[in-house]
Amino acid sequence: MTALVLSLGSNLGDRLANLQLGLDVLGGGGLDLQAVSSVYETDPVGGPDQADYLNAVLLAGSLLPARDILELCATAEATAGRVRMERWGPRTLDVDIIVYGDEVSTDPVLTLPHPRAHEREFVLVPWLELDPQAALPGWGAVAGLLGSAPATAVRRRPDLRLELHERSSRRFTSHDGAARSRPVTGLGIPEADASCS
Repeated sequence: MTALVLSLGSNLGDRLANLQLGLDVLGGGGLDLQAVSSVYETDPVGGPDQADYLNAVLLAGSLLPARDILELCATAEATAGRVRMERWGPRTLDVDIIVYGDEVSTDPVLTLPHPRAHEREFVLVPWLELDPQAALPGWGAVAGLLGSAPATAVRRRPDLRLELHERSSRRFTSHDGAARSRPVTGLGIPEADASCS
């Protein structure tokens, strides 16, 4: 099973419900959902003037190839009503593959690891929350990357929670200060904007 890191974000409509819907679609589509971070409210990065995002990071595993996971990300976005009108514009749901095992790819449709993850605090902060030993292939320890990432406002929202539902009757809930499931380390990343963002 390949270890995955995915990033989810929403700044249109019911942002929390959009994130939860994304998790539910991903969990029903062949991913073994392992842990989800706290919910963070973040300033938008790039693009036009727009509302703040809610963001979270998901750790998962899958037997699916990376391209199938990319299609699953697009399905989750479409289910949440995402319409692509403007690059880096507002969206109901954005799902990016950050890491797919140790795979490295320069394919413009699915670049692995994600080419901008190393500078996105809204990815690094929640990922580090789940896995203090996390490393981004080609870039090193996530903890070290946070010190050099551009400063953006990333605010934890303890009043908001996401739940992970496995296909079995077992349920995992969101992070409460320590990861609530199997630790995943040494993960690798895909392109957000050309792929799932």
